[in-house]
Amino acid sequence: MAPADAPADPVGHITGVGGVFVTSKDPKALAAWYRDVLGVKLESWGGAVLRYDAPGHPPVLVWNALPQGSHYLAPSTREFMLDFAVDDLDAFLARLKAKGVAVLKRDDSDPTGSFAWILDPDGAKIELWQPKAK
Repeated sequence: MAPADAPADPVGHITGVGGVFVTSKDPKALAAWYRDVLGVKLESWGGAVLRYDAPGHPPVLVWNALPQGSHYLAPSTREFMLDFAVDDLDAFLARLKAKGVAVLKRDDSDPTGSFAWILDPDGAKIELWQPKAK
């Protein structure tokens, strides 16, 4: 069967992630930190719109359930982790260090690219990923 003859996916399926929502004791201060420290552009309604079609952005979003008790999110005690793709991890980490953000760890050995981890002011772990150039 040729690809053109293959049946189309039926309607009624997930097409991607439409948003990430977190709670905070001080949502305005947390949003300001994401704006001022990470450079996330905030919209007038207080959140951000992150585009999939940004230059160099990976064409997918990963969703993965980790086993309860996994240490992958440590030292965070939150039940989620955010992963942001970046275009230049060295430059991004230099900007974070200049703003006093501690880098928990960096790993340049993964076949999918380079990673680094930080914590936001609420203790949520953030993974920064520079995808390997193709």
